[in-house]
Amino acid sequence: MTTLLSLLLGAGPLLLLALNPVHGSDNATLPLVLWHGMGDSCCNPLSMGSIKKMIEETIPGIDVLSLMISKIVSQDTENGFFMDVNEQVSMVCSQLAQDPKLKDGYNAMGFSQGGQFLRTVAQRCPSPPMKTLISVGGQQQGVYGLPKCPGESSHICDWIRKELNAGAYTDIVQKHLVQAQYWHDPLNDDLYKKHSLFLADINQERVVNETYKKNLQLLDKFVMVKFLKDSVVDPADTEWFGFLKTGQVKETETLQESVLYKEDRLGLAAMDAAGKLDFLGTEGDHLQFTREWFNAKLVPYLR
Repeated sequence: MTTLLSLLLGAGPLLLLALNPVHGSDNATLPLVLWHGMGDSCCNPLSMGSIKKMIEETIPGIDVLSLMISKIVSQDTENGFFMDVNEQVSMVCSQLAQDPKLKDGYNAMGFSQGGQFLRTVAQRCPSPPMKTLISVGGQQQGVYGLPKCPGESSHICDWIRKELNAGAYTDIVQKHLVQAQYWHDPLNDDLYKKHSLFLADINQERVVNETYKKNLQLLDKFVMVKFLKDSVVDPADTEWFGFLKTGQVKETETLQESVLYKEDRLGLAAMDAAGKLDFLGTEGDHLQFTREWFNAKLVPYLR
C-alpha cells in the first residue's frame, strides 16, 4: 500500500512518466508534505521519489517534503510496518513545527496508510496549519483484511496476516504492528473500541475529543480518493470513510450513513455541509492512476 504500490516494482515505470507542466504557477504556492504508504519509503526512485520529482516539475517553485520516518531510508520502510503510529505522528508533528518553510501553512498528500496518518497530524497538530489534505487510497475507517501486499514486501505481509488473525487487539501486536493499529474488526466492535491504540482514538470511537474535531474542521479541503477496482484495501469503501456495517462482514455503509457522521463526532458532517469534503474516484487497482488523471484531478488542489 504505497505510491502506485499495489505492484511496487511492476508499477514503478508508470511513475517515471513526467506529468505535463502546469504553467502559471509561482513561488506563492504552498509547500506540500507527502507521506508514503506501507512497504515504501520517502525516496524510492520508482515511487515517492518519482512522485516528488513530477510534482516539482509540474508546479515550478513548489517545496515538496517527502517524510522519512527515520534518519535512513531502509529504516523508514521498516517503520511503516513496525513503529507505533502514535510515535510516528509525534515525530512528524515535531519535524513540521521546526520547518520554517511551513510556518504559513502547507498542503498534505498521503498515499495509502499515509492518508490516515496525515489526517491524524491535522487533528493533533494544528501548527503549522495544514490547509488541504489529500488522502490517496487512505484507509480512513481502517481495514478488515490484507488481501494483497506489494512487491518485495509480500513475505512480510504473510507474517502480518498470521499475527492479525491470531490477535490484532493484544497489547504486543497493537504496540508493535502498524497494520494492527488500523485493524477494524466489525465482528468484535467492543474489543476494537477498547483496545485499538490508534484508529479508535482518531475516529472518536470511545469519546469525543473536541480538539480533534475543531482542528480537523480548520482544513480548507479534505479530499478522499477511492480506487474503484482496489484489490489491496479491504473494504475499499474505507477510502471514502465508509466501512462494513457493525456485526457482519458483507454489507458496507457510506460515511453519510455512519454513526460517526450522523452524530458528527469528528466534524465531518459540518465539513460536508460547508463543501469541504471532496470524494474522487478513479478506475484501477490500489494506487494505480494515470499522469493525466493526477494532473487533472489532484494538481489543482496544490496550486
